[in-house]
Amino acid sequence: MRRLGTGIGWRPEIADAVERMPGIDWVEVVAENVCPGHLPDSLRRLRERGVTVVPHGVSLGLGGADRPDEGRLRALAERAEALGSPLVTEHIAFVRAGGPLTASPHLEAGHLLPVPRTRDALDVLCENVRIAQDALPVPLAVENIAALFSWPGEEMTEGQFLYELADRTGVRLLIDVANLHTNHVNRGEDPAKALAELPLEAIAYVHVAGGYERDGVWHDSHAHPVPRPVLDLLTDLAKQVSPPGVLLERDENFPEPGELERELRSIEDAVERGGAVTEPRQAEPRKAGNESVCGAVSEATRQRLALAQTALLSALVAGTPAPEGFDRARLAVQSRALAAKRAGVVAKVAPELPEILGDLYRPAFLAYAHTHPMTAGYRHDALAFAAHLLRERRVPDPVAHRELREWWLDRSGPEPRSHRPAARLARATRRVLLRR
Repeated sequence: MRRLGTGIGWRPEIADAVERMPGIDWVEVVAENVCPGHLPDSLRRLRERGVTVVPHGVSLGLGGADRPDEGRLRALAERAEALGSPLVTEHIAFVRAGGPLTASPHLEAGHLLPVPRTRDALDVLCENVRIAQDALPVPLAVENIAALFSWPGEEMTEGQFLYELADRTGVRLLIDVANLHTNHVNRGEDPAKALAELPLEAIAYVHVAGGYERDGVWHDSHAHPVPRPVLDLLTDLAKQVSPPGVLLERDENFPEPGELERELRSIEDAVERGGAVTEPRQAEPRKAGNESVCGAVSEATRQRLALAQTALLSALVAGTPAPEGFDRARLAVQSRALAAKRAGVVAKVAPELPEILGDLYRPAFLAYAHTHPMTAGYRHDALAFAAHLLRERRVPDPVAHRELREWWLDRSGPEPRSHRPAARLARATRRVLLRR
């Protein structure tokens, strides 16, 4: 595996600081946040300097019951080619459910949710990974995720699950030590055991991130300093193998550049304390499509997984009863976290909404999310939220109501409305005639 060195997650808010940081060998960018034909100037300059850029996908849903969407795979491949990346990464998670397999409406989580560690889920995941490998121009690595809750009736530990996945598909692993710590606090899983069970030769690189604990629950926020237990896990990993790359993730609440540089140095120190001098063994890549390795997955297997994931996601985002065996208190925490994240992301993709609505935005959106699960992407969600407020007349301020209506009309059609005087006069005349 190509050695990457020390890296940081590239975000627009810290783009200038990243360019100036000493010792940055590579960066990782959220794949869905860049357009291949219009790369940010900062990323172009980094590439020209020889800094490696790796696209990190968040919406493919390889752990879902459905086969990976061809359009999403094509988009991920285009970003890898546009960035000249040596690999692409995604998550071992499901992000949507429902649809034809369950004869129910599509539901979107807007977040990475854990896959049950069962044989059915592993079989589906292996086939989905194989499909993705066939569609991508560079190697794929998949990441273990953090979770607030556990699935009942799991048949494998996290380490066993990841080992079988890598063994059956040849996929590389992106190991997030912060997520191992999260699962230790939230699910009582032993991170040392997980590390001992991992196929270390399959590691592509390592993620490190911060979070916080509240009421006995660890929240993987990517908005706080990296805590000592996470750095200690990184050292434990580095005692066993020299990781090809280590990357600091930070998604919001960005500190001063100097603080980020100190965190990077603490990460490098943690790796040095591990002191492994052996390189990871090169695993023999499995042939994608080899049925003796991956196995063909029946539609019945996919349907069983689909029904289970749909029932869980419906409980999280649509208020249906929690499926049997789940910790209802933990699901309630996850449900609130999903709604809060949804409100935050909608505010980012449609910043005009909190500007127009002011203090009304957040409580209004959380109330809306409680009864209106997300069925498509965040931009569609923003439009649906605005339409709901207008339809139900939930904006008492007439000025804000008018601004919201204008915003919705500008964005809900196939193309933006013209603001030429003649077009505006025609719209006003049409409104008057309709009122008559």
